[in-house]
Amino acid sequence: MRVIGIDPGLRNLGWGVIDVAGSRLSHVGNGVCHSLGDDLADRLLSLHVQLSEVVARFAPTEAAVEQTFVNKDGAGTLKLGQARGIAMLVPAQAGLKVGEYAPNKVKKTVVGVGHADKNQVAHMVRLQLPGVELAGPDASDALAIAICHAHHAQAAGHYAAALRKASA
Repeated sequence: MRVIGIDPGLRNLGWGVIDVAGSRLSHVGNGVCHSLGDDLADRLLSLHVQLSEVVARFAPTEAAVEQTFVNKDGAGTLKLGQARGIAMLVPAQAGLKVGEYAPNKVKKTVVGVGHADKNQVAHMVRLQLPGVELAGPDASDALAIAICHAHHAQAAGHYAAALRKASA
């Protein structure tokens, strides 16, 4: 299984790709798509084009996106939601199912604590993907999202297999 994790952002959209073989995780690539343009439509288009290139280049088989949290700034939340739409649309256009994970679930899965800070997340990503060179905090978060998806997808697969075996 090859998973792309996406950390949506209107200015910086982080992405990280990992390969999963049983319990073994290996780093494939990571980076940040920077939005270009002056108006919102141009910025969203630039994110779409860049992320589409990443998906085409790395050919993931599954995708995971961090869920948006609502903050006090309604306009900011709405803009982030539009960037999140791009983060979900691009993998869907490639025929991938997209898993969604709350920020606290990602942190709890990767770090063991739901309220970990970005430095703790980056540290645990480095431990789980030895030798990885992180393209920045957004890329680190995206790799954490991919790791979270890998763990939860495997657990779901084991559960489904157990149910099939029990009903046979």
